[in-house]
Amino acid sequence: MRLGIFLLATRYPNKLRSQASDDADALARTVEAAVAAERAGFDDVWLAEHHFMSYGVVPSATVLAGHILALTGRVHVGTAVSVLSSRHPVALAEEAAMLSLLSGGRFRLGVGRGGPWRDLEVFGTGLPRYEEGFAESLDLLLSWLHSDRVAWSGEHFRFREVPVVPRALVPPPVTVACTSEATEMLAAERNLPMLLGMHIGPDEKAAAVARHGMPDAPHISTHVAQVADTREEAVRTLMDEMPRWLGPGLEGYVPVNDRPRPSRDPVAYTRLMCDLHPVGSPDDCVESLVTTVERTGIRHLILLVEAAGSRAATLENIARLGADVLPKVRAAVS
Repeated sequence: MRLGIFLLATRYPNKLRSQASDDADALARTVEAAVAAERAGFDDVWLAEHHFMSYGVVPSATVLAGHILALTGRVHVGTAVSVLSSRHPVALAEEAAMLSLLSGGRFRLGVGRGGPWRDLEVFGTGLPRYEEGFAESLDLLLSWLHSDRVAWSGEHFRFREVPVVPRALVPPPVTVACTSEATEMLAAERNLPMLLGMHIGPDEKAAAVARHGMPDAPHISTHVAQVADTREEAVRTLMDEMPRWLGPGLEGYVPVNDRPRPSRDPVAYTRLMCDLHPVGSPDDCVESLVTTVERTGIRHLILLVEAAGSRAATLENIARLGADVLPKVRAAVS
């Protein structure tokens, strides 16, 4: 059983401060939360990656992972996720190998397709890499991580043989973010576990595991987690605070070609998170997490702990989850 935290590094609204101050605060708060998670007994820390939006101010999850790995000594640190549609897979694989070597094997690489956002325009990778190139990008990354020398001749990448430097004798584990059946099958064909998001509940995650066909693979389930004395108090906290940063953040998802994108109601989405996830008293949170394990078979859960919208609330949430929830979950599913 593994229990970790998931950090967006979101910019909380503050009209009295500059954007630069808010970004500095978001990054400092994220690092502080990661260190606190190790102290609270979590097994790992997972970092989101976004560009050009307040929803998350980390443009390189691998860079931040390196910083956190240097400040910690036990927790594993992963990317959730590094976006292959706007990254060169060789450059990402090089960074992953180096982080694995420097940390003594504590780095984990989560990758995903991403979305059809303006990142593709800014970085010059374009819609074809997003729409058609994910499988090739993933295969090139895996080949690099498991080889001494690599040459490539594909639709999106082509180069002569070069040595793999640095080479991690034990490559970092790779997990694929899956939001479609096609990506589930792609991961299964490569014997890779899935990272399943917050937008679906345990029954839908169980169906994804069944389709994937490898129930014993180390899949990861993502959750919003907020603990309080009562469920009513925890729900009220999130309903009051989460839409404040979620609404402006969602506006950052701008399609590269101005294709229509359905808008998401931040209040309705927050309510969905409260209904699906461990939001409530310690016993409520334990019951929710144990239910996910029992229904899905997934034994690696990561928890978004910063939804209450402040540094103090995040640190309190991490400490209380570590003291009042994690031990009971581990005891129940051991």
